[in-house]
Amino acid sequence: MLIGDVAKHSGVSARMLRHYEALGLVRPTGRTGGGYREYAEADIRRIFHIESLRSLGLSLREVGRALDDPGFAPSELVDDLIRQTRERIAAETELLTRLRRIGSAEPAGWQDVLQVVALLQALGSKSPETRQRAALSSAEDAPVPVEALVEAVLSEADPIVAGALRWALARSDDGGLPLLARGLGSPVAEVRKRAVRSVAEIPGEEATALLREALADPEVAVRRCAALELGARGVADAVPTLVDMIVEEANDVDAADALSGLASRPALADRITGLLVERLAHGTTGASERRRLAQALADIAGDAASRALAELSEDEDRAVALTATYILGMREAR
Repeated sequence: MLIGDVAKHSGVSARMLRHYEALGLVRPTGRTGGGYREYAEADIRRIFHIESLRSLGLSLREVGRALDDPGFAPSELVDDLIRQTRERIAAETELLTRLRRIGSAEPAGWQDVLQVVALLQALGSKSPETRQRAALSSAEDAPVPVEALVEAVLSEADPIVAGALRWALARSDDGGLPLLARGLGSPVAEVRKRAVRSVAEIPGEEATALLREALADPEVAVRRCAALELGARGVADAVPTLVDMIVEEANDVDAADALSGLASRPALADRITGLLVERLAHGTTGASERRRLAQALADIAGDAASRALAELSEDEDRAVALTATYILGMREAR
């Protein structure tokens, strides 16, 4: 078969076939009487083998080794090709993400594109100060894309930078709530906690609904974070978690303040008192827990709270008794 026919049937151009011949990859078995290259069936099979190996990403030199070296072991080369392919996919994915973020910023010109690129690079900087400046950037003509802000805040370990990122998110149109909702479903507890803190900065019913869902999180730190914000928003569902926080001395002062705000609603005051008294009646409640529960009762109005404090004023632990007595005196003075 002549070179033109081989090119037609194999899909490999005549120019490439000559290049293969020059490299010694495949040589025509014979020549016609007129001196033209003539390929045998074995030659054509080798051409298809070359193309198959090239389709896997092998260089022509590697193809030659694979076909001609009897001791060639493919496993190591295949493993290396897998590594290279993964690296290439990661690089392409990163580029695609960057392009999408630039597109979401709707740049009006190349200057806008350059500004967005600079902000994205700053968000990925190893310097906390640089990341913070990027988050606080107020360049209205090139705002940081919301998707980039959400990714940054969910991975940010520096509390100061995280605060700046949450502030920047809260200024965006929807605060990135749909993306933060995905963060609440992360298998990593720390990511879910960061998502809750970010949602807490955003007002509105949609954000409140996400915080309610976080109350059922398997990680206690996530539940506590959500409960504090829900308490500040006046959501009664947070009450049990807030009571637990007081007993367990986990942000107990903030939890007590949140309960106090909720207890300003008469319908909730008795419920909160009932939960606090229930914990007081628990046989395993220690003196320090009873003292914190007494302090939590201080700003809760109603006879039930006063009766609970009166009982605590006779507690066997002197510190608990003195705390309850003092609180009762303050209530009577008011």
